[in-house]
Amino acid sequence: MQSIIKNGEVIDERWHLLPADASLDGIPNSDDLIVPLALWLESSHALKVRDGGLGVWLQSHEQIEDIVDDLKHFQVIALDFPAFTDGRHFSSARLLRERYGYQGEIRAIGDVLRDQLFFMHRCGFDAFAVRADRDPYDALKGLSDFSVTYQTSVEQPLPLFRRR
Repeated sequence: MQSIIKNGEVIDERWHLLPADASLDGIPNSDDLIVPLALWLESSHALKVRDGGLGVWLQSHEQIEDIVDDLKHFQVIALDFPAFTDGRHFSSARLLRERYGYQGEIRAIGDVLRDQLFFMHRCGFDAFAVRADRDPYDALKGLSDFSVTYQTSVEQPLPLFRRR
């Protein structure tokens, strides 16, 4: 079982992340699932009536605006980072928190490394599925790499000069 970082601690993963080419065939009714955006867009009516928890995941080229009317249905929104150098979903997380008021879990998935966690958290992420070849306990230390920040963020809306 994979471990993830959530709310500042390493926990066992309980959600099932479905692959990008998943279909409704064989999906269990009571498991907690994170479905790809394509499956949500084509089968949202069937997914809404399931008994298990529901989340959605977006690839880096997919837009948050495609799900804003449905945010109330998702307990988890997972944003995929296909490569360390692809940071498009930093903005997506910030939009979810600040513009659309999403209060559920925002999870980083894909090529997620310790070096990114501090900055992801400042953008609104509260859960991280680090790469399978990395130690989640080591990655957890990345959340406290810096003790003071100057700029505003989702977690700290006041700049440093206003906090004094």
